[in-house]
Amino acid sequence: MGNTDTKLNFRKAVIQLTTKTQPIEPNDEAFWEQFWSESVTCVQDVFTLIPAAEIRALREESPSNLATLCYKAVERLVLAAESGCPSQREQQTVLNCVRLLTRILPYIFEDPDWRGFFWSTLPGQSEEGENESPPLAQSLLNAVSDLLFCPDFTVTSARKSGPDNPEDMGTIDSCEYIWEAGVGFAHSPSHSSIHDQNRTELLKLCLTCFSETMYLPPVADAHVSPNQWIQYFTSTENRHALPLFTSLLNCLCSYDPVGYGVPYNHLMFSDSREPLVEVALQVLCVTMENDNSSSTVTVDGTSTGTAMDQSSDAGGSDNLFLNYLSRIHREEDFAFILKGITRLLNNPLMQTYLPGSCKRIQFHQELLVLFWKMCDINKKFMFFVLKSSDVLDILVPILYYLNDARADQSRVGLMHIGVFILLLLSGERNFGVRLNKPYTVRVPMDIPVFTGTHADFLIIVFHKIITTGHQRLQPLFDCLLTIIVNVSPYLKTLSMVASTKLLHLLEAFSTPWFLFASPTNHHLVFFLLEVFNNIIQYQFDGNSNLVYTIIRKRNVFHQLANLPIDHSSIARALTKRGKKFAPPPMDTREPQTMEGATPAAEAEPGTLKASLAATPRLDKMTEKSAPDEGHKPPTLKEIAEATGTHSIQPANEIQDPMAPDTAAGGDSSSYKRPPLEKSNSMPSESPVSPTSTSDSALSENSSSKRLLSRGGSITSQTSSWVATPEWVQSWKQKLPLQTIMRMLQVLVPQVEKICIDKGLTDETEILKFLQHGTLVGLLPVPHPILIRKYQANSGTTMWFRTYLWGVIYLRNVDPPIWYDTNVKLFEIQRV
Repeated sequence: MGNTDTKLNFRKAVIQLTTKTQPIEPNDEAFWEQFWSESVTCVQDVFTLIPAAEIRALREESPSNLATLCYKAVERLVLAAESGCPSQREQQTVLNCVRLLTRILPYIFEDPDWRGFFWSTLPGQSEEGENESPPLAQSLLNAVSDLLFCPDFTVTSARKSGPDNPEDMGTIDSCEYIWEAGVGFAHSPSHSSIHDQNRTELLKLCLTCFSETMYLPPVADAHVSPNQWIQYFTSTENRHALPLFTSLLNCLCSYDPVGYGVPYNHLMFSDSREPLVEVALQVLCVTMENDNSSSTVTVDGTSTGTAMDQSSDAGGSDNLFLNYLSRIHREEDFAFILKGITRLLNNPLMQTYLPGSCKRIQFHQELLVLFWKMCDINKKFMFFVLKSSDVLDILVPILYYLNDARADQSRVGLMHIGVFILLLLSGERNFGVRLNKPYTVRVPMDIPVFTGTHADFLIIVFHKIITTGHQRLQPLFDCLLTIIVNVSPYLKTLSMVASTKLLHLLEAFSTPWFLFASPTNHHLVFFLLEVFNNIIQYQFDGNSNLVYTIIRKRNVFHQLANLPIDHSSIARALTKRGKKFAPPPMDTREPQTMEGATPAAEAEPGTLKASLAATPRLDKMTEKSAPDEGHKPPTLKEIAEATGTHSIQPANEIQDPMAPDTAAGGDSSSYKRPPLEKSNSMPSESPVSPTSTSDSALSENSSSKRLLSRGGSITSQTSSWVATPEWVQSWKQKLPLQTIMRMLQVLVPQVEKICIDKGLTDETEILKFLQHGTLVGLLPVPHPILIRKYQANSGTTMWFRTYLWGVIYLRNVDPPIWYDTNVKLFEIQRV
C-alpha cells in the first residue's frame, strides 16, 4: 500500500510540473526533490508515470520547467559523483535521476530547437568565460563516467571504506577498478548483481545520450559533424576513457551465457550479467562508429610494451576508443577477444538433448557489427583471426544466420552485415586456404546433406540464398559470387553437391532472357566463369567432381559461346518475358561467330566502375601480375533498402566500363547506366527454358524457376534501356570461355571413349579416370589471380550507422527508450 502511495506522490509531482504555466524556481528544492526521492524504485515506473504526451506538452508549453528539471537532475548526479554516494539513499537518488534523464532525453533530441540545449551556456552565467561552467552535456557525461567507477555502487571497493569513510572520487584511479579481467587487466574482481544492474542503468543513459544520431535524417549532409556526445565521451577530456573501454570489452569477451552447463539454470536464476553485456556491446559499437578524425585509424607497429598506451600516435584517431582498439597487439589479447566473440556467436547454434535447456543470447547482430569494426580498424587482429582455423568458428555461425534469415524481409540488414564480413575476409588468401578444412560440425540447417569441406558448406548456403531468398537480397548476388571468386583459387576439392550447385547457378544466369533483361545481369556469368577458370588452372588435380559436372553440363558453355545476338533472337527471348524491345536499326550487321572465347585474362566480371552511395567498393588486387592486364576495379550493385525499413539514395548515374561504342543511340563517352530501381511489376509467367538443355538435375528445377522468375527485376531498369546486338556483342566477346572450352576439347573425347570401351554407366569409374588425368601443357597460360578487396566509402558508413541504430532501437524494449518518438534515421513500420 505504501508503495502505491509513493507512486501516487510521484505522479502528482509530474502533473504539477506539466500543468504549471509559470516557471518553477530552481531553488524550490522541496518540489524538485520529489522526482528523485525513493518514491519510485524501478525504471519501468518512471516510464509509466511520465507519459510521452506530457513530456512533449512540457517541452512546448513550459520549456523553462523542462530545462530546470534537466539541470537539477544533472546537478544531483554531479554532486553524487563528487561525494561517492556512500549511502543507500544517495544511490537511489542517482538511479532515479538516471532513469528520469533516460526518459526525457529522446524528446529533447526529437525537437531540433532543443538539441543544442545540453551544449549551450547555462542562463545567468557571465559570457566572459572566467567562471563559466562547462555545458550541461559535459557535466552529465563526466558524472556518469565517474559513477561507473564508484566504489560500493558500481565497483567493489579496494579498501575498507563505508558511509562514514568514502573514497575520494577526485583522486580515484579507475584503472584499478576495471570491471573484468582480460585485455590490459589481469585481476578478476568479485561479481555483484547489484553493481551489474547499476552499471546497466548508467550505460543505458549513455546510450540514450548518444542516440541523438537517430533524430537526424539519413542524408550525408546531416551527419557531417560527429556526434558531440560520443566525441566528448571518447576524447581525452574523459579521464576514464581507457578503463571504460577495457571494462566494456572485457565484460563482453569474458561472458559465458551457459556457465557450468547446468540444464535450465537460466530459468531458475536471473542473470544480471547478460543485460550489462548487451548494453556494453551496444555502447562499444556506437562509440567506434563515430570517428572524429579525417585520417584512418593507424595500427601500432610496435610488438613490445603494454597492451595499450594511453598516449595516441601522431595521426591517430581523436576517438580514444578507436585508438585503443587499433593499438591492441598482444596475441593473448587477440585470443581472448576472438574466443569471447566466437563463444557468443556460436551460442544459438548449441544443441542439447533437452529442448530449451541452454540459455540463448539475442545480440548476435551487434556482435557481428563489433567483429566487423575490429577487423576493419585493427588489421593485426584480422590477420590473427585468419592465421588459424579459428576463423571457421566465425564462418559457421555467419552462414547459419544468413541461411536462417534469407526469407525474412525484416532481417535484410543481418544478411548484409554477414555478407560484408565474409567479403572482407575473402580478400585475404588465408581465408580461402582455411576453407579446405573438412566440415564435421553438423549445425541444424535446411541444406542438402553433404560430405566435404567448409568451402562446400559456403557454396551450398550461398546457392540457397540466391535461389530461395527473398527479392530484396538480389543486390547481394554480385557480392556473394565475388566471395566465391576470391576463394576459388585455393579450393583443393569440391564435393559433388557443391559442384552441382555452382553449375546450376551458371545454368540459371546464362538463360538468354535473363542476360538480356538488364544491363548488369551478365556480370553474374562472368563471376561464375572466373570461378571455374581459377579452379581448373590452379586446383585441377583435386577437383574431379567439378570437372565431371562441367563435362555433364557442357551444353551450357556451348550455348554461351553461341549466344545469338541478332535483333530477332533478342526480341524472341524478351517478348516471352513481356519485355519491351527496340526496333533494329537500318544498318543491321551479322554478328561475328565466336570460336571459343577471348583469353581468361581479359575477363572483366562485374566491372561496374561505380561509387555508389550505399555500397562497399571493391578493389582488385593482382596476386600474380601480368604486364598487360588492364583490369578496372569493380564494385557491387546498389544495396537497395538495406536496413529493412529505410532506402538509402544511390548515386544518380553509374558509368558502365563495358558500354559499347554505340549503345542505345549514344557513343561510349556519353553512355550512362540509369539508376537501379526495384521493380514492383514481376513477370507472372514461368521462365523460358533454354533452347536446348543438357541433362539438368530435376531437383534443381523448382529453385531455378523461383530464381529466374525474379531475374528480370534484379536491376529492373528504366524504360529507356533495351538490349541491342551491339551491347550483347560488347560483353559476349569478352566471355572467358577459352580455358573451359580447351578442357572440354581434351577431356570429353577421352571420357566418351572410356564409356564406350568399358561400357560404363557408373560415374565412379569416370571420376577415378579424371582424378588421375592431367592438363599440363594443354591449357592456356594461367591467368593472374585477382582478389577483389572490400573498401569502405561514405555510403557504407551511413548504411552501418542506420543498421546499427535500427538494431539498438528494436533491442531496447525494456524500458522502451525510443518507442513512439519521432525517429528520422529510419522508418518504423508498426504492425
